[in-house]
Amino acid sequence: MDSADHSPPRAGSGRLPRLRSMPAPFRITVLATVALVCVLAYLTFGVSGDIAYVASRRSTVVATMVLVAFAGAVSTVLLHTVTDNRILTPSIMGMEALFVLVQTCLVFAFGLAGLGALPPAAAFLAQAALLVLFAVLLFNRLFTGGIGSLHLTLLVGIVFGVLFTSLSQLMQRLLDPNEFTALQTRLLARLTRADPEILPWAAGVAAAVGVYVWRRHRMLDVVALGRDAAVNLGVDHTRAARILLVLVALLVATSTALVGPLTFFGFMAATLAYQVAGRHEHRYVLPVAFLVGLCTLVGGQFVLEYLLGHAGTLSVVIEFTGGSLFLYLLLRKAAR
Repeated sequence: MDSADHSPPRAGSGRLPRLRSMPAPFRITVLATVALVCVLAYLTFGVSGDIAYVASRRSTVVATMVLVAFAGAVSTVLLHTVTDNRILTPSIMGMEALFVLVQTCLVFAFGLAGLGALPPAAAFLAQAALLVLFAVLLFNRLFTGGIGSLHLTLLVGIVFGVLFTSLSQLMQRLLDPNEFTALQTRLLARLTRADPEILPWAAGVAAAVGVYVWRRHRMLDVVALGRDAAVNLGVDHTRAARILLVLVALLVATSTALVGPLTFFGFMAATLAYQVAGRHEHRYVLPVAFLVGLCTLVGGQFVLEYLLGHAGTLSVVIEFTGGSLFLYLLLRKAAR
């Protein structure tokens, strides 16, 4: 799938001219260097006192950001590949709304004490399994039930998202005020509060998905050409789409279980990656999306935490910036 045309099909040609003159491997090397500098700066800046405690805490935060950057960026690129639409985000499939519903149901049924008694690893695996089960039931029904419409799948995902949100809001109105406040705290994405016990499980899921995706990056290039072209080139598009959407569900479950819902982070990382990579092949786009996401998380957290003295929450800044980018691209597409 190597192409002489180094511009992505819909990435807005003519942008970033200086960056486009650089070879893609050089851009990846530059991004990797920037990401490494951000990580080292976050780990070593102003270290004093109990160095072992500080190193342990900061290492956990960096490991969380690496996993969230990988899960958010790769899941969004895969969703764009299989849907042939670069405006969509995994949250539109209702997966993050289902995560909120699960958290609300747990607090509603068992209270804060019961929820705290549940082992973190068991809670993570249960939430991931539930999200994947939802994705499998939805996609299998639509792909094998004679309907076979990806757009209908997306529409059903949106409807389920609205249903899950409505049910969550109904149960939240019935909660004790203290439980409601604690639940809102759990649902607000915080990159520095991930439980170290679930990091190995999340890393295992990310590694398995990463190996599978990397070994099939050429197949992803074919799927990105569209259903008809992929079938003509010998790819079982329905099977590939089903597998990719399940992988998206796994990655979304991993990210939301670690730090909570981040609606527009993956969308922002993927959109910037299409511009920075300058190539449409997944062997370039996927690493660039991951590195852009990692630089955004670690660099942003370093600035907010150490240079601005905890002046804000990074997840709020990311949601505002990513949401603004989403609206801009949506309005620009509608104006054409």
